[in-house]
Amino acid sequence: MKKIVFVIALCFGIQAMNAQTVEELKAQKKEKQAEADKFQAEANAIQAQIDALPGWRVGAFGVIGGNISKFNNWYAQGIPNNSSGNIGFTVNAFANLQQEKFFWLNSANVNLAWVKLDNTDDPTDSDDFREATDVFNLSSLYGRKLSEKFAISGLMEYRTTLLSNFNDPGYLDVGVGATWTPIKNLIVVIHPLNYNFVFSDNDTVFESSLGAKIVADYTRNIGAINFKTNLSMFQSYESSDLSNWTWTNSFSYTLWKMIGVGFDFGLRQNKQEAVAFNLANGNTGTTFDNVDNKLQSYWTLGLSYKF
Repeated sequence: MKKIVFVIALCFGIQAMNAQTVEELKAQKKEKQAEADKFQAEANAIQAQIDALPGWRVGAFGVIGGNISKFNNWYAQGIPNNSSGNIGFTVNAFANLQQEKFFWLNSANVNLAWVKLDNTDDPTDSDDFREATDVFNLSSLYGRKLSEKFAISGLMEYRTTLLSNFNDPGYLDVGVGATWTPIKNLIVVIHPLNYNFVFSDNDTVFESSLGAKIVADYTRNIGAINFKTNLSMFQSYESSDLSNWTWTNSFSYTLWKMIGVGFDFGLRQNKQEAVAFNLANGNTGTTFDNVDNKLQSYWTLGLSYKF
């Protein structure tokens, strides 16, 4: 009986010691976390001072996604014997110069993807990868500061595709106006005097024109998170048929060292492209008045790498 009582007492004693140890460890963790938060706040304040200094800021982040597969006699699907795959990547890069009286902001966005679905039972079916996503944007904004938040500015922006139909069409916006930076990392460009040069072999559909350019860009880095959203709009003074807009978004979260997960998506509306696409696909009666100007979109999800 005494042995049983001793064992029970020993168990309760061990449990009490463990409980005390857990509480002590939690208290130590709380204390260390408070110290870490304090040091992180100090580091953020120092980084803010660094960011405010004049000079160049250069960086980039991107997304890489892809998969390949092979099926043999998989009868549950419509094509039981096939090889398929998709590969894509996105790169967002910037090189910005900040000085006391002026700034020069440069950025590039490239989003390319390839896809294939080869029916191995069909000898005529292609086993090559085909272009799926094809986006290429360059922009350069120069501003002469009037105050901390306003500047007189000039913008040059170029958009096209790389994998197919390079510069057909291609869009080059050149204009002047004002730039507003209401908060840190947000840039709003309003250029009432802008010329939209359109390069294309199809002169009957694509036409250059004078208009207004509006750009809003927000780029932010918070610890392991990189985020960028960009809205670019052109409103033609000659005809709304010649207007267009593009909205792109990039997000990446670093999980381990420089590797993480990334997500990109974009939206666009361009009536000139809609008319040209329908005419090229045999809809010969398509005009600006009857075209179905559908919303264009793309998205990419995959591994990301922070450069």
